[in-house]
Amino acid sequence: MPYGGDESVWESPVYLELAEELLRNSRRRTNVTPGAILETSAFAILWVLSDGTPRTLRELSEGLGLEQSTVNRQVNAAIKHGYLERFAVEGQLSRRIRPTAEGAEAFEHDGRLRAQRLNRVFSDLAPGTPEALLHELRAFNDAYDRTLAHQDEHAARRAQA
Repeated sequence: MPYGGDESVWESPVYLELAEELLRNSRRRTNVTPGAILETSAFAILWVLSDGTPRTLRELSEGLGLEQSTVNRQVNAAIKHGYLERFAVEGQLSRRIRPTAEGAEAFEHDGRLRAQRLNRVFSDLAPGTPEALLHELRAFNDAYDRTLAHQDEHAARRAQA
């Protein structure tokens, strides 16, 4: 039961239930796959780098949606474990970050484990399909991003006034 007794802040019971499901899903973010090599943060960094493009710390922070100090700590831990390396690029002040061979191998290993888990989840999903979930989840995330951008624009306009 939400705070406030019988009166809910939610527009409808469906919104409340959706919020509960989204919260339930976000708690799995730190759920480590049995047999995984990487910590969740190292896997997320390697996911961003999996397109083959090395990134600066700032670019990684933007890609992960996290504070740069947090990503710096995570990158340093992954470097210490041998999964990432920093390297200089001629003519640029910021060093870039890329996976090591060991990091790429660990990412592939853990990616296979995660894919196997998703296969098991989707084989148990009824009714529904992975394609339908992807379609709706992508539409939801796009709408959420547009809403956040609109709120940021509105807040910037208020700050200028």
